[in-house]
Parts: sequence; structure tokens; C-alpha cells
Amino acid sequence: MDPFVVHVARLRRVGGTRWHQVRTGPVDLEGLLAARSVADSAVPEGADAICEVTLDSFQGGVMVTGTVSAPWTGVCRRCAQPVKGVLRIPVRERFTGLDAGWGEPEDDEAYPIVDDELDLGPMIRDAVALELPMAPLCRDDCRGLCPFCGCDRNQEACDCEAPRDPRWANLDVLRSVQ
Repeated sequence: MDPFVVHVARLRRVGGTRWHQVRTGPVDLEGLLAARSVADSAVPEGADAICEVTLDSFQGGVMVTGTVSAPWTGVCRRCAQPVKGVLRIPVRERFTGLDAGWGEPEDDEAYPIVDDELDLGPMIRDAVALELPMAPLCRDDCRGLCPFCGCDRNQEACDCEAPRDPRWANLDVLRSVQ
């Protein structure tokens, strides 16, 4: 049984009814959030997400408000060291019933309620995919790798100097004046 599927028939019977739900389960069973390259951030394989939400019924649907938490891993964009963290994402989404005639959601921007079951899984995957860091840092003051010798400037200092650009050679005279 899917841990993110909530049976909402009783909730939808009376408008204004509120339920609190905490659900834990695998974030990405299909591998949609896996890293596409070494530099991408991703959700570790088999990692669990925690979804703590409040379900509020309204005429025609359910409003889901709360927080999604999920782990992530990646590579620091400056020093190429492994980085990991936990995403804490606020969510507020509508779930509505399907249009009886066409089997399409009544609201294009809402998640569907099918057979009085609300699946939080797609909302969780969408929230996590949008919040994964595109270029993570191991820390804000990361000094990165030296572009000339390749040493990690967080671990050791180097005496490398950038080569002089011959196009600016005439201005080098001004350096000696100071």
C-alpha cells in the first residue's frame, strides 16, 4: 500500500473538516529525481520523505497545507567535495475531483482526487524536484580549487599567480608606480 495515498471520503462529506496527517515513504520510486550527471543534486536512492500536512475540505476538493522534508546529495560547485542536506519545503496545493464526463481534473492547476483517494506522492516529488539545489556549496565561504595547480584552497594555500594577459601589458607600468 502506498504511504502517500489518503482516503478522503469522510473528509469531503462535510465542508470545513480538517485532518492532520504525517506520512513517511520513499520519495522517488521511479528514479525521476536521480542525478543525470556527476554535478547534479539528487535525492539518494531509497530515501524517505516526511510529509506533514493539514487537509482542509472545501466544496469540490481538499486544500493540502504543510511541509515536505527530504534528504539530498550533490557536489560542491567550488571544491568538488560531496555535499548533503535536508530540504524543508512549505507546500500549499489544491486537490479536486475528476470531471465526471471526461476524466480530467476540474481545475488544471490542481492535483486529482480519484475514487475518493488523494495521492500526496506527485505533490511531494514536484516540490522536491523544484527545490533541489542547482549549484550547491559545501559552505558559504568555500574557497574552491586553485584553477592552476588544482589544490583545495580550503585545505591548503598555494602560491599560484594568474598568468599575465599580454593584451593588458601596457598597463603593467601603472602597477610599479604605486
